[in-house]
Amino acid sequence: MDNKQRSFSAGYLIIAMLATWLFNDLVYKPFIIRETEVSYNVFLQDLKENKINEVILSGDRIVFTLKATENQKETAANVVAVTDPDLVDRLIASGVAFSAQAPTKSLLSTLLGWILPLLPLFLIWYFIFKRMGGGPSAMSLGKSKAHEISGEMIGIKFSDVGGVGEAEVELREIIEYLKNPGKFSKMGAKLPKGVLLAGSPGTGKTLLAKATAGEAEVPFFFLTGSSFVEMFVGVGAARVRDLFEQAQKKAPCIIFIDEIDAIGQARTSVAGIGGNSEQENTLNQLLAEMDGFAANSGVVIMAATNRPEILDAALIRPGRFDRQIQVNLPTEPGRLEILAIHTRSMPLGSDVNLERLAKITAGFSGAELANLANEAALLAIRQGTKTISMADFDLAIERVVAGLQRKTPLSDAIRSKVSYHEVGHALTAYYLPGTDPVHKISIIPTAKGALGYTMQMPEEDRYLIGENELKARIAVMLGGRAAELIIFQEASTGASNDLERATEMARRMITEFGMSLKLGPVRYANTTGTYLRSGVSGRDDLSPATILHIDQEIHRLLDEAQNTAKGILTEHIAVLHEVAQFLKEKEAISGDDLARIVTSMS
Repeated sequence: MDNKQRSFSAGYLIIAMLATWLFNDLVYKPFIIRETEVSYNVFLQDLKENKINEVILSGDRIVFTLKATENQKETAANVVAVTDPDLVDRLIASGVAFSAQAPTKSLLSTLLGWILPLLPLFLIWYFIFKRMGGGPSAMSLGKSKAHEISGEMIGIKFSDVGGVGEAEVELREIIEYLKNPGKFSKMGAKLPKGVLLAGSPGTGKTLLAKATAGEAEVPFFFLTGSSFVEMFVGVGAARVRDLFEQAQKKAPCIIFIDEIDAIGQARTSVAGIGGNSEQENTLNQLLAEMDGFAANSGVVIMAATNRPEILDAALIRPGRFDRQIQVNLPTEPGRLEILAIHTRSMPLGSDVNLERLAKITAGFSGAELANLANEAALLAIRQGTKTISMADFDLAIERVVAGLQRKTPLSDAIRSKVSYHEVGHALTAYYLPGTDPVHKISIIPTAKGALGYTMQMPEEDRYLIGENELKARIAVMLGGRAAELIIFQEASTGASNDLERATEMARRMITEFGMSLKLGPVRYANTTGTYLRSGVSGRDDLSPATILHIDQEIHRLLDEAQNTAKGILTEHIAVLHEVAQFLKEKEAISGDDLARIVTSMS
């Protein structure tokens, strides 16, 4: 019999013994007591008539035996004990042998008296440990939650990453060290202890870290910043210590902490005055561990964040995160690389032009380009075609930018307003120099809440934008509202998002770019804004007069932009009517159709 069979048989034996015990204590004994129970009057009568041989006083019951007679053997009976001060005197007077016995507790009373009070504590303990992972893992709170991936199992190389450019060049030095550390030691060079990848969401920071580990073929420890912090004090610091101990044993290796801002925020903003926090303790331990590692220990710490401005200064100083790499949005050649990577396993049609897609997707991140390719493939599958066409990619771009189209019919009055509104945007963009060309106009409602949209696609990446170009962009944003004022003599709520974006653009021109003769070349925006945007809010060093001038200049820019749009549309009112009528009939027109109509009426 093997161990499994023996444990199986032992388990059955224990269950059988427990069942027998429960049956005897909870069923058999109560049944016998009920069968031999008599009233207290009967007991006193038998005692008076000298029929009782022995009496046992046992807690809440009196057990006695009746003397044998000619017709009946000696029998036992019991009675519920009542408060009778004269009972002992009666027993002595009758000459009956009696004794007292300590009451015995049944299993049920034991359960109710001992186990039941502990049950709530057990349930609390169970749910707390269940939340922490349950089982053995709950007993090891200080263990790191990092996922270790061996180098050969990562399977990601730099050939699988596109559009990163300079970031790849800087990371290849890390790879060279991990593969050949002696080359650096001979020259007395020290490898950076930490590499911080900073950039907008979706630019491929995590993918770059995995590609670095895959190229170097070393173990890769992956975890997020939030996985350090728990509800118990000291757990985060313990997990940091355990992580670095594991990494040291696996050196050379790479530790990658994604979203490090979860634990790396500046300590002045983490805890209140005179206080402390678990997050601060975790950060302090991380600082100590990073500074404790030797420069050539073979452990490289990589981290990623899209908010580098909030990280603690001690974390990003030389000696910890020595090297900071900006992972920017891909340029046109980079977008072409990314599209080629994500479409290399897709059956593309002969009309698909990846160069054109890379040109018209300026501002797309790597994640958005991957989603674009996937959406095009799903559209082709939905239509039942065997290849993915350029039309599928165009529809995918619209779906990513504008949202899913809704089949919600609009009334004629609303269709007319939406048509003039969208054509107002398009014609303002068409006639103003320095604006992006119109790609498509649609009055089909989308899932994002828009009743229509005008899609513009830049033909090249813009790194510098002049003041006149920014003014032209604001005029395009207000072109829809200008068309409504010209045709219907009133504005509608459809321009709310246009006003929001135009106001934000005008505010940045005044407060960030110094594009105001009245206020001069002064930056008024909040210098402690986020990595992605900033504003005047939060500044208490501006006078009321300065704030008033800022508002006046913003108002002036918006008024000028709206008047510019109204002037263009009034001058080309016939074209506005023609294109709006065409749009109402077709629901969507391309930029080429717009150009053809405008040219034919010139």
